[in-house]
Amino acid sequence: MMPLISTLTALAAALHDRLHDLRDDPERGSLSVEQVIITVALIGIAVALVAVIANAVTSRSSSIQ
Repeated sequence: MMPLISTLTALAAALHDRLHDLRDDPERGSLSVEQVIITVALIGIAVALVAVIANAVTSRSSSIQ
């Protein structure tokens, strides 16, 4: 029973320290507006590229028949 209590105490202390560290730095993991804009632009470019490739494949496949 004693090893279980020791393990749980150590786990609680580790979780408490981790929570304390996370509360000290509230901006940790936040995204900047620039990162969001770049991500949206890259997704838009990828969608446009897929549309162009799909259109090209469709037009070429109709000319094969």
